[in-house]
Amino acid sequence: MNTTAIRKQMSIHPEVMDLLNNQIAMEMKASASYLAMASWCDQRELLNSKAFFYKQAEEEREHAMKIFTFINDNGGGAVSPDVIDVNNDFESLRSVYETGLEQEIAVTESIFKIFKASRKESDYITEVFLQWFITEQSEEEDTFRSILDLFDLMEGMPLKMIDERLPKE
Repeated sequence: MNTTAIRKQMSIHPEVMDLLNNQIAMEMKASASYLAMASWCDQRELLNSKAFFYKQAEEEREHAMKIFTFINDNGGGAVSPDVIDVNNDFESLRSVYETGLEQEIAVTESIFKIFKASRKESDYITEVFLQWFITEQSEEEDTFRSILDLFDLMEGMPLKMIDERLPKE
């Protein structure tokens, strides 16, 4: 069966599928980035932050897998991405969390772009599927903003004391 015939059998719009495959790559890069953040924290004995970022890494991988199976379940072809250019060096714990927030904002913007494209193409299956991600992204951004607020409240305190007040999950 050729590619054209396969695409005609898809429940999702081909352009939306391409955007979803890009999202898989973005989620996997976020997962790898969070692993790097977890390692940075682990090397400094920042145990709550280490646990938080390991959990974040797993969640991002789960998001990628959710999209991956959605594409395949709806007649498309999910693509396993290359993950490159992951930053492993951070100047401070605060910068780790700021990087995490920036990453979550970029993911949210990408999800919105796919949502808009699915609406434009009348790809209702994808539009409904993405609603969960929109809610999830709102929660993720809020979590990071709350943590950064704690840094502001605890300014000048030793790093270990700040870390002990940060969530593990």
